[in-house]
Amino acid sequence: MSDSKSTYAFEPTPQWTTVNPKPFPPFLTLGEDLEKPPLPSPPRNEQFNDRYTVSTHLVPAARPRSTPDIPLPVLPEYTTNTLEWKRNIQQLATQIIERQERFVQGNLGGERSEKLLWNCVNRYVTSVPNGRKGLTLFLAHANGFPKEVWETTLQYLLSSSSASLIDEIWSWEAVQHGDAALVNETNLSGIFDWRDNARDIAHFLMHYLPEDASLKVLPTHLQQLPETIIEYRKSEGFSSRSLVAVAHSFGGCSSIIAAANFPALFSSMILVDPAIIQNDVLPSHFWDRLSTTLARRNHWPSREEALRSFKASPFFGTWHPDILRLYVTYGMYEDPEGGVKLKTSGLHEALVYADLKGKHEAWELLEKIDERIELRWVVPGKPTDKGLMGEQATRVRVWRRPVNSSNVVIYSAGHLIAQESPEELSKEISAFLEKKYRVRNRAYL
Repeated sequence: MSDSKSTYAFEPTPQWTTVNPKPFPPFLTLGEDLEKPPLPSPPRNEQFNDRYTVSTHLVPAARPRSTPDIPLPVLPEYTTNTLEWKRNIQQLATQIIERQERFVQGNLGGERSEKLLWNCVNRYVTSVPNGRKGLTLFLAHANGFPKEVWETTLQYLLSSSSASLIDEIWSWEAVQHGDAALVNETNLSGIFDWRDNARDIAHFLMHYLPEDASLKVLPTHLQQLPETIIEYRKSEGFSSRSLVAVAHSFGGCSSIIAAANFPALFSSMILVDPAIIQNDVLPSHFWDRLSTTLARRNHWPSREEALRSFKASPFFGTWHPDILRLYVTYGMYEDPEGGVKLKTSGLHEALVYADLKGKHEAWELLEKIDERIELRWVVPGKPTDKGLMGEQATRVRVWRRPVNSSNVVIYSAGHLIAQESPEELSKEISAFLEKKYRVRNRAYL
């Protein structure tokens, strides 16, 4: 076990039934003659704070996908008849779940899609290098949120003493989220496998993350690395980086699966209440959450009106006000027909949420993650929300891989720790980085 202190004492893992996690399909080699789409939003080539600059980039997602290319489900027309609307949404939720189950059982049919999708990433790089090999943070978001949702946490973190350890930060966006969703709008399938987000993460880290955190300006479309570097990273990791994943919920689950398949890429992982669930367990709120997501409002007359409605919402009302403003600024786009829309639609968020197999596979794979990779769990402790499936499930989850692992509870937050308590989260990240990396000889970073 880690020498870091833990809030929750060790809990043994109960008996469980395997879901037989499948190996990753191999990545198809991509040529350099790809048709490269433009960024859908104005590029972020600007100062982030007095030490870091931010820029936005696109990278190809992994091919082939794990899923076939099938049409998107069709949302029912909205009706003011509440009972009819609810019935129509529940019917759609049932169709989505049944189709997901057929896919998991191998009965859906269709070849793996080879359509080219893109991931969008923000890069935050220091303008004050210390001349030594520093840390690279990789941030992976929860389902439904854009990559910029981390920026309030980053503002706190990069104002702390641990900022001097961090050379570069990459904030990830899954294919159906944020700006990536706009780029991929016409190519997204009507079904999703969480393993594909994990594959996309590994694909980026091995094939596109530059060799070092230099100050040079990078192109919008990052260049694919030579095959020799890709092969080296698979087995040996990075020659000039130490990578720390900071990953929340869906992003945490995806990062666990990526680390189980490509452990050499990761130095440590800060898991912010990752969405992993023991097999044979269905979240009690699963159906309600799926239906609510499908029925969610996606359009407002203006960003100002959207912000007002969010502030009045019990769900958004618990968020840090700065993150709410980031969500409205970066999570929405101008609708050509007027008003503003969410970049991540309720339909695509629901399609992600519907995949329970990914949550189960990550739970199983967690114990197989290389013990060299230190795990620091950050979990919620709010009286009304003590983690997915409740406090006892959380206590078991954080000890799935007990060696080189520790945990801390943030009592001011529920599952949405990054949205509700970014300052407390930044302090926990900073404390972990200081303890693990400050005291070591920097040559070993």
